Amino acid sequence: MGGQACVFYGAAEFSRDTDIVISLSPTNLRRLRGALRQLRAEPIAVPPLSRQWLRKGHAVHFRCHLAETDGLRLDIMAILRGVAPFETLWRRRTTIVTTDGERHDLLAPNDLVTAKKTQRDKDWPMIRRLVEAHYQQFQHAPSPGRIRFWLLESRTPERLVTLAADYPRQAAQASRKRTLLQMARQGQEDNLTKALQEEEFAERARDAAYWRPLRQELEALRHRRLIQG
Repeated sequence: MGGQACVFYGAAEFSRDTDIVISLSPTNLRRLRGALRQLRAEPIAVPPLSRQWLRKGHAVHFRCHLAETDGLRLDIMAILRGVAPFETLWRRRTTIVTTDGERHDLLAPNDLVTAKKTQRDKDWPMIRRLVEAHYQQFQHAPSPGRIRFWLLESRTPERLVTLAADYPRQAAQASRKRTLLQMARQGQEDNLTKALQEEEFAERARDAAYWRPLRQELEALRHRRLIQG
């Protein structure tokens, strides 16, 4: 659900860790714990791996020590802000099979973009590259879903103006959800630049508000552990 998925989609060259989103069924958690034992993975931060914390939206962090993965950080989540439940994500996932036969299940591009709308500076250029890579791949096969994705998620004024000109009917419909597309329809690139910045700042603020109580829970948990020694 993170940098590794962006690598597969052509929006990044490498990632230092692996982020995954999981189903919280008891069977799946048992399988996950078994995989972590095989990876010789140790927890590197609070909270512990449990349904209690994952259901609240917390991430659980591990460092792997198996020789082939030594030092690899693994971040596990079950709930993502603003993103559909796991069952929906799994149903519309992208599956890639590499030349050596390994299968990789990725968040669909629209879900990955939504998951990347965080407070972190590094995520916003990644969103831009994800959407642009998707456009470059499918611009000659523009389905209704792809066109809507580009219109709702593109983050460069030039691309938005081009899209609005190429797909005026779809742009008019999408502008009901993303009002800055009205500027794209009128070719107002300068105004679009400012509107895109404001859109990003608003999303960052929503992410900060979402994580604030979760961070407070983690601080309380760290404090209890220090007291307990």
